[in-house]
Amino acid sequence: MENFSAPIDFHPLGLADGEMIRRHVYDTECRNCDLNFLNLVSWRFLYDTEVALWNGWLLFRFFSEGRRAYLAPIGQGDWKEPVMALRRDAASQGVPFFLAGVCENSLARLNEAMPGFFKAEADRRFTDYIYRRDVLSELAGKKLQPKRNLVNRFLRTYPDHEYLPLTPELIPECLELERRWNSERMENKGQTDSIEERRSIETVFEHWDALGAIGGVVRVDGKLVAFTYGSPINYDTFGICVEKADVSYEGAYAFINREFARRIDPSFIYLNREDDLGIEGLRQVKLSYQPEVLLHKYHVVAKV
Repeated sequence: MENFSAPIDFHPLGLADGEMIRRHVYDTECRNCDLNFLNLVSWRFLYDTEVALWNGWLLFRFFSEGRRAYLAPIGQGDWKEPVMALRRDAASQGVPFFLAGVCENSLARLNEAMPGFFKAEADRRFTDYIYRRDVLSELAGKKLQPKRNLVNRFLRTYPDHEYLPLTPELIPECLELERRWNSERMENKGQTDSIEERRSIETVFEHWDALGAIGGVVRVDGKLVAFTYGSPINYDTFGICVEKADVSYEGAYAFINREFARRIDPSFIYLNREDDLGIEGLRQVKLSYQPEVLLHKYHVVAKV
């Protein structure tokens, strides 16, 4: 019997939570990269992410920029009860109630359950870029001609190339490429961010099979020059979590982007390539691939 007055029994997120989280997210319309289990685990060290199953609702709490935060509830039914439970949890810690990463469809459900109760503010830094898989695999049309040109130039320049699935024995080479990439990173990306990303990548590689990661690599003349990986978010959306390439090989990024889209299970209609963190150069690149959806996310607080 449901007990809506019971406290939420949060516990630190771990690998053992994978089946529970995937079960609750997979059949929903949630395409938010924040709900990708691979992401949740590999970044837990940064956000101190916790999870709970409360009266059939999947609930998360974490720290965002030093502030206690929650994700929108995941489940079926009236949102009022789980939201009120999250508010009680925040009050028990003496902190304001704060929902982060709330998508527009979740915001609508929130306002339906408790009309006029919340105020929301979008944060463009965390907008997800969602693409049709078939578009990225074909790069057809005038708008994507520059990407086709890059791929064709790569094919002409590096005829001795091959695309391979990313398997555990290739991980050391991927880490070496990431180290080289990091040393040549964009000037507007700080050292702290690079260290944190490296730790996230190492966590994924350490638990590759348990996280259900799927990836690919590109070799040129036997040398690994690009890699990418991700995992499913829900039934029709695959999340691309990391993509790295040696920029001295012109077109390597465009090539691995296309090849991975061509080889991923075609049951995934969409590819979520995550956000741009407000980095202007990254934003322009992601827009240039013609996203199908810009999945805007909101910070939500109670008005009173």
